[in-house]
Amino acid sequence: QVQLVESGGGLVQAGGSLRLSCAASGRTFSRYSMGWFRQAPGKERDFVAALNWIAGSTSYADSVKGRFTISRDNVKNTAYLQMNSLEPEDTAVYYCAASSQLVGLGSSSEYDYWGQGTQVTVSS
Repeated sequence: QVQLVESGGGLVQAGGSLRLSCAASGRTFSRYSMGWFRQAPGKERDFVAALNWIAGSTSYADSVKGRFTISRDNVKNTAYLQMNSLEPEDTAVYYCAASSQLVGLGSSSEYDYWGQGTQVTVSS
């Protein structure tokens, strides 16, 4: 079992930055690929970014490429999502998730554990 707790959300003006954190406890954190998803009101949960646990390779949704960066600290058992140049369209609840898989990390169905989410609101 892995427990995930997100933090770092809040209200920010367009063009600003936030860093989300996802603290993990339970089984070996370093052996899980990590992902971030987001869900805006009335919309489906969408993929944002993922980090493969073996190769360390990353993947991003086209809408956030060049603005967001996913990373992890296996000593601190924490994953991060650095979000720069935020836009009002980035407003959503952001969820981190852990997966035992190495591929297909853009799909929410590949993830085993989820956090409770943290709200990010970007004002124009």
